[in-house]
Amino acid sequence: MHSSERLKGIDVFVTAVDAGSFTAAAERLNLTNSAVGKSIARLEARLGVRLFERTTRRMDLTDAGQAFYRTCQGVLSELEEAEHVLKAEHSMPVGKLRIDLPATYGRMHVMPVLFEFLKAFPGVQPQISFTDRFTDLVEEGIDVAVRLGGADAWPASIGHRYLGRERRIFCCAPAYLQRVGSIPDDLNALDRVDAVLYRRPNGTPSPWLIQRGDAPVEHLHPVARLEVGSAESWVQAIGEGFGVGQVATWLVQEQLETGALVQLLPSFAVDGVPLYLLWQRSRQLLPKVDALLAHLATRLQVSIVEERDVVGGR
Repeated sequence: MHSSERLKGIDVFVTAVDAGSFTAAAERLNLTNSAVGKSIARLEARLGVRLFERTTRRMDLTDAGQAFYRTCQGVLSELEEAEHVLKAEHSMPVGKLRIDLPATYGRMHVMPVLFEFLKAFPGVQPQISFTDRFTDLVEEGIDVAVRLGGADAWPASIGHRYLGRERRIFCCAPAYLQRVGSIPDDLNALDRVDAVLYRRPNGTPSPWLIQRGDAPVEHLHPVARLEVGSAESWVQAIGEGFGVGQVATWLVQEQLETGALVQLLPSFAVDGVPLYLLWQRSRQLLPKVDALLAHLATRLQVSIVEERDVVGGR
């Protein structure tokens, strides 16, 4: 069967499902009820399955109909996006834009950059979500995502750009140093400090990352004085003098600059997880997506470099 034959009846079928009846679909498509019914019948005959269970009072999708409807929605959506790309090649960024961000990093660092973008392009209507789990951009309809950490290999449908790598340092409050005394730039000193650990969503504490020269990074699991499952509250606990934490510099940059926290063991600052910008390749040429990618790639990449300079990174 020629590929064009496979498209026949799909728009009528999807409209009938969305409208809830053949009569309503006929009105939307400016067709007769008979024409809609015959189109659906031909489609069912070609597929060899019933798509609807019809009674005098209602019309429901069969299991096969539900599966086919989801597929048809995706096909029509991609066709619509392709048309938008061609029509909008020289237009300004406008329209809805689904954006997904890591929870804490997104609130602290990405949102200010997004506000700049939205002021420059008021026609863009963002829908912003926050999650620290790995999301399927295609399945969840996300146009652009920022991610801390990432897969070893990305699907072919997903574009990605590496923006840098976070820097993790040991730090504590000046009040803690006043209580316990100075802490030398020596790994053995970690055996004598109170550890304030971040508690991950899976319920386990995040280990300390230790690198000795060019050796592989080790995972150290200290006994915790305190475990906190919120990044902001974790930093607060360190600031209140409960002990020492190993924290990404982007999370404590302000506290380091004001002196609310001080860096310890500077020789053992270590690279953490990478920062990535992700997008659906099929939507990359849409002006709204292309403009946002360019803005985030420039602004977020610069911020990572600046943060490493603040703490005197390698």
